[in-house]
Amino acid sequence: MITIISGTDRANSNTLKIAKIAQKLLEDKGEKTQMIDLASLPPNLFRPENYGSKAPEFATYQKMILETDGILNVVPEYNGSYPGAIKYFIDLLKFPESLHRKPAGFIGLAAGIFAGVRAVEHLEMVYSYREANLFGQRVFIPKVREKISADGKEISDKPIYDMMKSMLENFAKFVKSLS
Repeated sequence: MITIISGTDRANSNTLKIAKIAQKLLEDKGEKTQMIDLASLPPNLFRPENYGSKAPEFATYQKMILETDGILNVVPEYNGSYPGAIKYFIDLLKFPESLHRKPAGFIGLAAGIFAGVRAVEHLEMVYSYREANLFGQRVFIPKVREKISADGKEISDKPIYDMMKSMLENFAKFVKSLS
C-alpha cells in the first residue's frame, strides 16, 4: 500500500489534483493506494494542545502511516518552502517509528518557474531526520496551472506526464524492494 499525502490544507488545491492524478497512475499499474488530504483533516487537530496528547481523530491517520509500505508526498511551494500543515502533520506522528526506514517519494509543484524544488528539498530534510528512505527520482511541476487540464484530471504537458509516470513506476518498485 502506498499512501499519498496531498501536502497542503488549501481547499480545492492543485496539489490535490496532482495527488489524484498520481493515485490514478499508480492504481492503473495495479498498486494499492490510499490518500491523506490535509485539507480534510478535522480542524481540531490543529490545536497546540495536540503536541502533548493527540486528538482521538488523529489515530486513523497515524494508523495509515504506520501500516503503509511507502509514502508519496505531493507538496506545493509556499513562500520558498512547504506548507506548515504538512510539517504539523509530521510533527504529530509518533517518533521514531512512523517514518523510520519508510520509503518516501516526492512530487513538487508551484505556480512559478521553480516548480517546488525548495519545498521538496526542505521536506526531504525532515524525512531524512526521521530516517525515512528517500527515493532519489523526483518530479517537479512548474507553472502547475498551465500543466493540468481544465477538469484537473490530467497533466497536459507530455514531458512532465512521462516523467511522473516513470517516477511513480520506479517508486512502486522501490517501495516493494524495501518491504
